[in-house]
Amino acid sequence: MKSYRIGYFFLAVIVISFSFCSKSLSPSGKIQKSKGSFDAAAFNEVYVEALKQKLLGNGGDALKYLEQCIKINPESDASYYQMAQIVIANGDIKNGKKYLNRALSINQENIWYLTMLAGVYYQEKNLDSTIVSYEKAVKYFPDKEDLQLTLGNLYAENKKFEKANFIFESFDKKYGVNESSTLSSVKSLISEGKYDDAMVKAEALLKEYPEEVEYNGVLADIYRGKGENQKALDVYKNLLDRNPEDASVQLTLCDFLLTEKSYNDLFILLNTVLLNNKVDKESKIALMAKIIEIPELDKEFEQKEIISLMILEANYKDDNIIPLLRPELLLKENKLVEATERLEEIILTNPENYYAWEKLLIGYLQLKNYNKLYTVGEDCATKFNTSLPAKLLYANGALETGNYSIALEELKKAEILAGDNKDLILQVLTTRADVYYRMKDYSKAFETFEEALKNNNDDLTVINNYAYYLAEQNKNLKEAEVMAKKVIEKDKGNTTFLDTYGWVLYKRGKLKEAAKVMESVISKGEKSDAVWYEHYGYILKKQNKCKEAVYNWSISLKIDSTKTELIKEIRNCEK
Repeated sequence: MKSYRIGYFFLAVIVISFSFCSKSLSPSGKIQKSKGSFDAAAFNEVYVEALKQKLLGNGGDALKYLEQCIKINPESDASYYQMAQIVIANGDIKNGKKYLNRALSINQENIWYLTMLAGVYYQEKNLDSTIVSYEKAVKYFPDKEDLQLTLGNLYAENKKFEKANFIFESFDKKYGVNESSTLSSVKSLISEGKYDDAMVKAEALLKEYPEEVEYNGVLADIYRGKGENQKALDVYKNLLDRNPEDASVQLTLCDFLLTEKSYNDLFILLNTVLLNNKVDKESKIALMAKIIEIPELDKEFEQKEIISLMILEANYKDDNIIPLLRPELLLKENKLVEATERLEEIILTNPENYYAWEKLLIGYLQLKNYNKLYTVGEDCATKFNTSLPAKLLYANGALETGNYSIALEELKKAEILAGDNKDLILQVLTTRADVYYRMKDYSKAFETFEEALKNNNDDLTVINNYAYYLAEQNKNLKEAEVMAKKVIEKDKGNTTFLDTYGWVLYKRGKLKEAAKVMESVISKGEKSDAVWYEHYGYILKKQNKCKEAVYNWSISLKIDSTKTELIKEIRNCEK
């Protein structure tokens, strides 16, 4: 049965329209009045300039002017609202909410402020706060029926069915069977498990609109909820018989078959859908992406998937996204070599397909084919010289092949491209720290880690790597232990982080604790890592358990034959 998220579209539109507003100045494009006294002429001049900069896409300059507006008139709710729009558009939700709440503290009955704040809360999946904002909006604007309907949908999504049904019933009594409240009421009743009540309303809708795909869809969902799956399938098949070329019918039936795991029926219908010119390209891509993500499809279906993808490729030869679906399938099947070979073919045919280049470089990174990552990365970073991912991947190739000066140069370029994006800057700094460490310039490496932590002191990977490198150099071991412990407390099951913690404990001389950590890492049953057995071997050696140490080092060498330094350790231990 579907899980209905009824209010999403309306709320998403609110967030997008107000966060990225550039054409309409309503409501806060108006020059506002204030209760207090202030220089209105000066305020208006600065406010208009702020709006101008916002419309030109100069968010930073607009914010500076709006801050001046607040200094001139601290009670300017419109200025706070404009600031909220700009920072939310840049991904700064925290300050966006702060500005919106400040605007509402000045003007609590503004519908635009309330609905935008609701949209932000909804994006954060904070349904309770979303509902509170809409309840206020309905209270202040009781005649706006769209607000009431959205509130009803939110109640239903939050499983407050009594409140939701009260709203929907009031609309049904007022307008009779209709396409807004009645449909929402049906979906709410399905979510509540009241299938018989939902059936009555769904049949009433279908009596008025018998060919409407969505209404047939909810009827099918009711049958499925009642455990009558064959009746549900019959609904779709009858609809398809009456509308054999209808794109929405075909796609809806595909979704149903996917949900029911009726893969034989799905693949019978699939190629018809892919060849149907009435089905838009984006829907075909989305459908194939869903199928690729199905984990339990066996080899028989995998071959059918590949044939379907090849059909899709033949129909959209100039598309840049569709050719990537086949490599995506191969990657899902852990066929990294075949995936990179296919990506190489795509680039040869269409060298302008940047997405194929990027995915290919990521494939080389996963395969640890650093020579290819370096050489092909250079071509990619040169060809697409404004791509930050291309620079970062090329820098990684240079790092792993010992071309440190090139890595640093590419990271310098990547940092410029990152601009003010803190997440991207963090990636640059982390990689730069790795480069310095490989260069054995430890002071610069640790300085760079400190800089990265100033940028974001909660990034677990940065903290983990810093702790590990400190341990390797026997520096600030107490601090390293605190950092490594913080990481595993936040991500207890991560074997990479646990390995670091075990290694730090070993360096601190806490051998029993270190051994327990490494035993837990190895016993997790994940794909073995040579480093685990190497580290565990050193811990055992320190405990004078040479036989066990040799055993673990032998496993490490078997996994990674390049760890030749362990041969000497084994010989010394055997003596």
